[in-house]
Amino acid sequence: MDVSFRFMTLQDLDRIIEIEQLSFTLPWSRSSFYQELTNNPYARYIVLEYDRQVIGYCGMWLVMDEAHITNIAVLPQFRGKKLGEALMRQAMALAREEGAKTMTLEVRVSNVVAQSLYRKLGFLNGGIRKRYYSDNQEDALVMWVKL
Repeated sequence: MDVSFRFMTLQDLDRIIEIEQLSFTLPWSRSSFYQELTNNPYARYIVLEYDRQVIGYCGMWLVMDEAHITNIAVLPQFRGKKLGEALMRQAMALAREEGAKTMTLEVRVSNVVAQSLYRKLGFLNGGIRKRYYSDNQEDALVMWVKL
């Protein structure tokens, strides 16, 4: 599959919101993404394109020498094709280029598919954030990797 990556722009927001709503029970709002792109100097957001269409995205905050993944999603019809892995690898490379030494993220304890991907990329369990997700009070597994 011939895909490409680039930085997210404000023109991508309609598509990003569509992907977000198809991917999460607690989707971010358009204004949240707008604020990230326009007012957060620590934020970096990349998109995954196939056939000139955005099919996924990944966001992170880069603070000092640490990268924190804020969100990652791929359209449902493109899942299972290793595109999430490609997107994470791209985010990890960007974080390294910008001086990050470690990367962290939170993932639902029930999301074993995502956890498997993160472990494949070298992430290790770092702890549990109790009742992290407000929709159902599910715990989050905190994972870390050295870049």
